[in-house]
Amino acid sequence: MVGFSTYPRWLEALLGEKFFNPCLIHESAKKNEKNIYCLDCCSSICPHCLSPHRSHRLLQIRRYVYHDVVRLDDMEKLIDCSFVQSYTTNNAKVVFLNERPQSRPFRGSGNLCSTCDRSLQDPYLFCSIACKVQHLLKTEGGLSKYLYECEFLALGDGGCYELEDGQMTPDSILDSPDSFQTSSGSSASGGIVCRTLACTATTEIVKKKRSSVSGSRASFRPTCSPAIDMTIQQMNRRKSVPNRSPLY
Repeated sequence: MVGFSTYPRWLEALLGEKFFNPCLIHESAKKNEKNIYCLDCCSSICPHCLSPHRSHRLLQIRRYVYHDVVRLDDMEKLIDCSFVQSYTTNNAKVVFLNERPQSRPFRGSGNLCSTCDRSLQDPYLFCSIACKVQHLLKTEGGLSKYLYECEFLALGDGGCYELEDGQMTPDSILDSPDSFQTSSGSSASGGIVCRTLACTATTEIVKKKRSSVSGSRASFRPTCSPAIDMTIQQMNRRKSVPNRSPLY
């Protein structure tokens, strides 16, 4: 445990940061969304800003149902995340950083968030990291017992992809687990590509089969016995125009 007696600066900046805005330094570059948080600098960066931060503690920020989430495994290295409701997507558990606004207050019986009254599953008590932090500050006056010392925090390899210039950057979009989740954790676009290739291959096979069938039909000529051939020739002669002698 770390002996923090007050709100740590990195956590305050993390919960107050606006992610997925375009990076002003790399405004003209592709994939310039600020989806990485540097704990040492207490600021968000884009994938093109990674070089000077390679030795820093980096946290990958993702999006789930249009809100910022982090992987539970990464966040548990920094703070106690017990009783914070997690969600499984792409074979990884994630937790929300901040509470989500509600269109209407929940009316009914059930388990509710201790801070914002959002409906939760049992046995969770908080819907996000921010809600638990606010509850601990209100009830215990500090977070010292719930913070962990973490000297090294690198970007997780799950959901990373390689840019054209060779840099590594996390995949910031988290798809719905019902419609896009796969057993290998691959993205939905990869599945679409695979299905497209499979359909193309199937089409080519059908075309080859059809061409081979048509070729075989063209090359196939029925053969008959000599007696039948003579009969057919005689019938053809009878059908021809008869030669008549001239009239004198």
